[in-house]
Amino acid sequence: MAIIEVKNLYKIYQESIIPVKAVNGIDISIEKGEFTAIVGPSGSGKTTFLNLVGGLDTPTEGEIFIDGTNLGELKPKQLIDYRLNNIGFVFQAYNLIPVLTALENVAFIMQLQGKKKDERNKIAKKLLEDVGIGEKINERPSKLSGGQQQRVSVARALASKPKFILADEPTANLDSKSTSDLLDMMQKMNRESQITFIFSTHDQRVMDKARRIITIDDGKVVSDIIKDK
Repeated sequence: MAIIEVKNLYKIYQESIIPVKAVNGIDISIEKGEFTAIVGPSGSGKTTFLNLVGGLDTPTEGEIFIDGTNLGELKPKQLIDYRLNNIGFVFQAYNLIPVLTALENVAFIMQLQGKKKDERNKIAKKLLEDVGIGEKINERPSKLSGGQQQRVSVARALASKPKFILADEPTANLDSKSTSDLLDMMQKMNRESQITFIFSTHDQRVMDKARRIITIDDGKVVSDIIKDK
C-alpha cells in the first residue's frame, strides 16, 4: 500500500521573466517500509520535492496523498497538526534547540502533541537509547559531536510516531564513521520496525544502502531503480 502518492506535482517560482519549474510534473508512489534515496545534482528539485511531500511548502499544481489524506484539502492549522503527528524530519543542520538537552529536544515534539511530562520523558529516554546515545541524554547539542546530534535528530523525528521520515542530506556534515554508524542504525530501524525513510542526498554511501533510488533532474523524475532485495 502506498504511504505517499504524488500526482502531477509542480512547484513553479516566478523569480524572473522566465518561470522556474523546481518540480516539473512528478508522479510517484512510495510504499510503507521503503528505504529510498532521492538523488540528483544541486538545484535539481529534490529538496523542494521533499518540502512539498512534508507539507513544508505548497505545490503550484498537483496532489499529494499521505496514507490517503490529500494535503491540499487541509486548512493551515489542520496541516500543521497533521505534519506534527504524521511526518518526521531529519535536517542536514540537525536543527536542535541549543538551550535544551538531548532528552528535552526529543521530548519537545511530544510536548507539542500534549503528552504529559513523565510520559514524554520516558519515551524520549527510550528513543535515545535506541539510537545509541542513552548516556548523553542530559547533554546539550554543543557538547555532542555531529554524529551524536544527528542521532538526537533521528530520535526526535521518531518521537511523534510518524508514518514516515524525510531526511534532507542527513550525512552532509558527518565524517565517514559517523555516516556509516548513522546509516546502519536507520537501516536496522527500517528492517526491524518497517519505518519508512526517504532521503535526499548526494552521498554515494546513502545510495549504496538505499533499496530504491529515484533520480530527479530539472524537476523531473529521470530514473527510478528498485534494487533486488
